[in-house]
Amino acid sequence: MPKASTAELPKSVDPFRLAEQNAVLEGVIPLKALSRFRDAVRSVDEDSKCQVTLEFSLDSERRRMVIGKLEAPVVLECQRCMGDLPHTLISEFSLGLVTTDAQAQNLPKELEPFLTDDFSADLWSMTEDELLLVLPPFPLHERDECPASETLEALEPEGDEEPEQKSGDNPFSVLADLKTKKH
Repeated sequence: MPKASTAELPKSVDPFRLAEQNAVLEGVIPLKALSRFRDAVRSVDEDSKCQVTLEFSLDSERRRMVIGKLEAPVVLECQRCMGDLPHTLISEFSLGLVTTDAQAQNLPKELEPFLTDDFSADLWSMTEDELLLVLPPFPLHERDECPASETLEALEPEGDEEPEQKSGDNPFSVLADLKTKKH
């Protein structure tokens, strides 16, 4: 991330004007203000902030675009031990600012649509959406750092070898025996 700004990012901006000016906005958003995101993670510190950089521009076809970067510290729930897992979410994204579904359909593949009004884009909502998209689906501590690793090791078979399968261990052999006994 470039130099960190401590100024709060504006909640709403005119994306058309910013794109015309090739504006770059840098700032922070308090994570406690993003309710959908707060509900999706174990916890956020009261003073945690998401660091955001947004570059507004127009492409060759005069479509409004936003190239963004964000970074946010959160606490997730480890799916192995169910304990706290401190994590930093990092995302880089490219959005096409659109006002209709038809415009969204016509965006190039490399741009994700973000629906706005002509004179207003909610930057906090945009950031919250991006944070939700980069949440890991199954957050886990590193295996050797997880408090549940001792329990996991106790449940694993000794050694690294695969258990040998006897020819009679075929799971369908029971069905074959039943079939032969019927006749």
